[in-house]
This record gives sequence, structure tokens and C-alpha cells, in this order.
Amino acid sequence: MALSTDLFSSLRKDILQGKLQQGKKLTEQQICDEYNVSRTPVREAFRQLELEGFIETIPNRGAFVVGFSTQDIQDMYALRKSYEVLAVKWAIERITKEEYGKLEEAFEFMEFYTQKKDVDKMMNINMSFHELIYKASHNRMLYHILSSYQLYIKQSRPASLNDTASYLDDILLEHRAIFEAFQNKDVDAGIAAVSIHLDNAKQRAQTN
Repeated sequence: MALSTDLFSSLRKDILQGKLQQGKKLTEQQICDEYNVSRTPVREAFRQLELEGFIETIPNRGAFVVGFSTQDIQDMYALRKSYEVLAVKWAIERITKEEYGKLEEAFEFMEFYTQKKDVDKMMNINMSFHELIYKASHNRMLYHILSSYQLYIKQSRPASLNDTASYLDDILLEHRAIFEAFQNKDVDAGIAAVSIHLDNAKQRAQTN
């Protein structure tokens, strides 16, 4: 199962980044050869990819990459924003003392790595910060949806380290506003802060 999961993740990333382009036919033998795996994990990976809409199996023809269009990516940003606003609202209302402590720690790490200009670690902590909010919403479905969107967006538009470095201070300020809303238990401020952050994140991705 671990092998098929790893293969699924690799194929999904290659589709999101356009390495496997829309309309490309995928065969079991081709994937076996390219990724050095047996047919069993390939079949399982194909099944998962089809369930998530990344490939389409046409009877008597084979499996073809569906891919993600520019409109799909735009829609994903819009969906993520609507769900994340809800996650922040619920998380501010429902967060436990332990969860708040983890969120505070994550933000302090973001401050530290921003000061050090360590882009890679800063962006990893960035993802963790958002995932902590998803968990603090105490809604498993919302957590799953938002974790998937965050991964898809990250992999579909991988910015260069230099591009991201120029925005580190802005990204930190946006997260400070979100964190302060949790400090003050201010739902309206949290919704406003995360909305601004996600709008800016979308704009940064389009610029890059």
C-alpha cells in the first residue's frame, strides 16, 4: 500500500505540474518502466487518480490524463478561500488550549525562519500553521478538503525560492494578523485576515 501511495503522489504531482500533460495516454507498462515498480501498485495508483479526477479510463482505449486547466486552478483558489474562511471561524470558536499552544509555536517558528530568510522551512511551517487551523475547526471533512486544496495549489504552481523570498515579510505579516485574531478570539478579524492572505497568495502565484 505504501508503494502505491507513493506512486500515486508522484503521478499526481507530475500531472499538476504539467509533466504529464492533458490527453496523454498512460499505460501500466510505461509507468512500471518509468517509475521502476510492478503492475500491482500501478493499478492501485490509477484507481486513486481516477477517483480524484486526475485521469479518465476509457473502455477499450486506456487511461488518459485529465489534468488541470487554468480555470480549474482559479476555481480551486476560490473554493479554498470559501472553505478556509469557515475553518478560521470554527477554529477560533472551538480551538483548545493545547491546539492554541501549537498554533502559537508554529507562528513563532515562522517569525524565526523569516528572520533567517530560510524560505524552505518558512513555507513548510506555513503549511503546518494552516493545517493546525484546519484541525482546530474540529470538522474532519473540512480538514480533508482544505489539506487537499493546499497540496494541489502548492504542487500546481511551484514558485522559485527567489520569488518566494521577496514576499517572506509580507507573508509573515498576513499570518500575524490571522494569529492575533486567535489571540483575541475575534472571528470577524480572523475572517478578514485570512481573506486578505488568500487573495494575496493568489496574486503572488499569478505574478510568478
